[in-house]
Amino acid sequence: MDITVIGCGRWGSCIAWYLDKIGHNVTLYGNDLKQIRGIMETRTNGVVQFGDRINITDEIEVAAKNKTTVISIPSQAVRGLMKELQAYGASEKEYILCMKGIEISTGMRLSEVVREATTPETKIAVWIGPGHVEEFTKGIPNCMVIDSDNNEYKEYLVSQFSSELIRFYYGKDLVGNEIGAAAKNVIGIAAGLLDGKGLSSLKGALMARGTREVARLITALGGNELSAYGLCHLGDYEATLFSKFSHNRMYGEMFAKGEQYGSLAEGYYTVKAILKLAEKYNVDLPICAAVYEVLYNGAEPEAALKALFTRSLKGEF
Repeated sequence: MDITVIGCGRWGSCIAWYLDKIGHNVTLYGNDLKQIRGIMETRTNGVVQFGDRINITDEIEVAAKNKTTVISIPSQAVRGLMKELQAYGASEKEYILCMKGIEISTGMRLSEVVREATTPETKIAVWIGPGHVEEFTKGIPNCMVIDSDNNEYKEYLVSQFSSELIRFYYGKDLVGNEIGAAAKNVIGIAAGLLDGKGLSSLKGALMARGTREVARLITALGGNELSAYGLCHLGDYEATLFSKFSHNRMYGEMFAKGEQYGSLAEGYYTVKAILKLAEKYNVDLPICAAVYEVLYNGAEPEAALKALFTRSLKGEF
């Protein structure tokens, strides 16, 4: 396949490296000129070493020539990208979304944002699940999910992208998989806050209760609550709540310590969008609410997190 990967950050670069590794013809595009031109010059982003076959470009005209388009950019930038792609036949392309987020201004899932900018016939899939570039490049395998409202397209992508390094499962709940994947970044920040306050022993409870509240949200939005227990959410907890490579966990830890973290933590934006959905659909999301209070309203992290575990007594399920 001829594939364009839009986004030259950590995960976009990993995807480009992986797709090239399994035999596809890959073009990697980035609009951060300093970043992409550094990659063009050195053929590396500091973690991934790009093979000679990958075409690395800073020109959207070059990137837009391929029909199959993988997008791996900050979730709040998707709408702007789709507007830019209108000049290059956006509705005739096929999209694979590799971000985990929800649009703050609308509460829309990212596949909905892309759908709104294209047509009902445009093929759109999501690629989600656990794994870090630092591990994939060492040959450490993992399992991931591809989902789409187009079953034929989903099955085609799984057949084209599967390898010994990544085993793909067929997703069967686009709503649940997108919401679960986005929400796990919020739980990741909560885990980092626990780490930063020396409360890491509460992560087990965080995992159990976090999965339950996300399952409630998925159900309210019309998805299958079991998706919260799959690879999109619970299956991604090790990579997000424990790994030293997790941006969201690290952001939470440094926030709790009063330190700045310079890399993107999608959960910071997602929690705002999720709470809007929770209000709209009348869903109780205490962990997400606590994270929001800490990040946006100045609540003290330790007090906010401990309050979660001293709520009124009730049954577990």
